[in-house]
Amino acid sequence: MASKENRRITDVGTLKALAHPLRMKLYRLLFVAEAATASQLAEQVDEAVSLVSYHLRKLAEHGLVEEAEPRSADGRERWWRPASDGVSVRDEDFQDAPEKVAAHLAASRLFLDQRAEMYRTYLDERAHWGPEWNGAAHDSESLLRLTAGELAELKKDLHDLVKRYDEQGCAHEAAGDTEGREHVALHMYGFPFRV
Repeated sequence: MASKENRRITDVGTLKALAHPLRMKLYRLLFVAEAATASQLAEQVDEAVSLVSYHLRKLAEHGLVEEAEPRSADGRERWWRPASDGVSVRDEDFQDAPEKVAAHLAASRLFLDQRAEMYRTYLDERAHWGPEWNGAAHDSESLLRLTAGELAELKKDLHDLVKRYDEQGCAHEAAGDTEGREHVALHMYGFPFRV
């Protein structure tokens, strides 16, 4: 990837570009694959190559994806990769105008829906993963009593822990330890609620 930095999205235009159902799927697939062609991605999302190419160009216009070095001898293929090591969208960047609030809410709901879809797919297919993966997979709910500061500290600790495991997994894979290694989605939410 071009930048090992996590890109913070702060403008409505870029947020809207990413918060399109097909574009977010393409971005996620591209992030997992590290590089792919529109044809490869079109096959995975069951859409026309021309439509996928259009959406990749839209993501590129906003600096979310970029052209990658070709990975085959076919010079007609255009390869794409994420332009950064992920993106982050923070509430505080979208609170100063009603349009920004609405765009952030719509994007957050889309991201939640797509994450839930990923988990439902796992639930539907878990019989095919076998006991080792199903024993390792988990879902949980913790109902804590915290201050906003404590929740922020918990968020940072969890982020640091996830980053450590990600770096460890990447290092093992780079060293050739690929046996039994799969993509894993970890979704966490921490939010206040009242009863």
